[in-house]
Amino acid sequence: MASTAIPQRNLLKRTVTSTTADSSPSTAAASPTDTPRQSPSTTSLSSMSSLEDVKDKGYGDLRDTYGNKFELPDYTVNDIRNAIPKHCYERSAVTGLYYVARDIVSLATTFYLFNRFVTPENIPSTPVRFVLWAFYTFVQGLFGTGLWVLSHECGHQAFSESKILNDTVGWICHSSLLVPYFSWKISHGKHHKATGNMERDMVFVPKTREVYATRIGKFVHELDELTEETPIATLIHSVLQQLAGWPMYLLFNVTGHNYHERQPEGRGKGKKNGYFTGVNHFNPSSPLYEAKDAKLILLSDLGLAIAASVLVVLSKTYGFSNMAVWYFAPYLWVNHWLVAITYLQHTDPTLPHYEASSWNYVRGAAATIDREFGFIGRQLLHGIIETHVLHHYVSTIPFYHADEASEAIKPIMGKHYRANVEGGALGFIKCLWTSARWCQWVEPSQGAVGEGKGVLFFKNRNGLGAPPMHLKEARSKVGNGKMGMLVGADE
Repeated sequence: MASTAIPQRNLLKRTVTSTTADSSPSTAAASPTDTPRQSPSTTSLSSMSSLEDVKDKGYGDLRDTYGNKFELPDYTVNDIRNAIPKHCYERSAVTGLYYVARDIVSLATTFYLFNRFVTPENIPSTPVRFVLWAFYTFVQGLFGTGLWVLSHECGHQAFSESKILNDTVGWICHSSLLVPYFSWKISHGKHHKATGNMERDMVFVPKTREVYATRIGKFVHELDELTEETPIATLIHSVLQQLAGWPMYLLFNVTGHNYHERQPEGRGKGKKNGYFTGVNHFNPSSPLYEAKDAKLILLSDLGLAIAASVLVVLSKTYGFSNMAVWYFAPYLWVNHWLVAITYLQHTDPTLPHYEASSWNYVRGAAATIDREFGFIGRQLLHGIIETHVLHHYVSTIPFYHADEASEAIKPIMGKHYRANVEGGALGFIKCLWTSARWCQWVEPSQGAVGEGKGVLFFKNRNGLGAPPMHLKEARSKVGNGKMGMLVGADE
């Protein structure tokens, strides 16, 4: 299959700030607080990596999916932290509560206006009312997502200086959106500690070549020869991802790592992601958690039980059809935005993923990308789309300081900072399709050597970008009967 790799400038508007002499990364040996280091156990969440790890040790020719040369980051966490103005770390409870109140008032006002004026008495036309109520669900979904983002700030302790206030506000707001606050907070914290790590990341871990072949019932060596996936198949997969991705993640750990055997307390013995395996966000015995987390998991479940009880009472009082429009349809919109945002923060043809042996914290945090969603992203969704790279380096910075802090770290990151801002909100939506077509599984670059073989990039069966690796040796082994396994059963 011929390569259709396209120069990056034609597809991606990447913000790159040249590193000046005044802001050049430190070359001093890093302390453990500078850059996380791999411990002897690659499953430890406290594993760290020294600056020596980011020096060129002969990684070979690393190329992203577009075919552009990729280089590993060459700075430390301290370089990032020291570049950020001190006031950006300041958190204000008053400011945080103002934004929570603003989002709640927005939800309540929209509800009142539509129930007061979008009625048969005021608007006799049923089609017109249908369109207006559909618009209502969209708007409420945006306001609800904004409230979700503020709860996310609480989980990172970026909401205020008070942990009690953070967790109280986060628990109430997330529970009202049917999110298990503490359960998600714990697993999301682990995602931040292992971003881009194929064995420890907690969300949107991409399929390896082997797993992708398994899912479609093909031999591993056949992926570079497959016919193009039909656009309708891509569309169906994308729609299902947006509608069911979030509950599937909470219930069955879909897209999370599947290395539960390494859970330190032994809770993961014999457990794999999937239906009714106990790997979920609701069971205190889930291998996603430790014994000390049990009370918090139950508290999360209690919040959901209270919210569900309220919804049942409201449904009986006002009718399920009304509640479907008032709450459940906006809830699906919230789920859609949550999945879309998270997916596009970590899935892009320019982004690497890492095997455990090649991963460190700095590399993982840089394996994210900022995007642009215009007024909606910056005002209604509190900048979660536009400042995510910063968020992975310093997650306690509140969103209202994130733009300034992001600008401060760009000279340090230089060419390692990635942002796709073309097209604004429409460009963001378009990227859902682009990533679905371009990013189907990960594998090493053709020219990778040594540790570089653990730096993985997206490939696809659609003839887009750098082609998949040709596995002639594997094919010959199959022909000789030495590799007779047809990858066809799901893991």
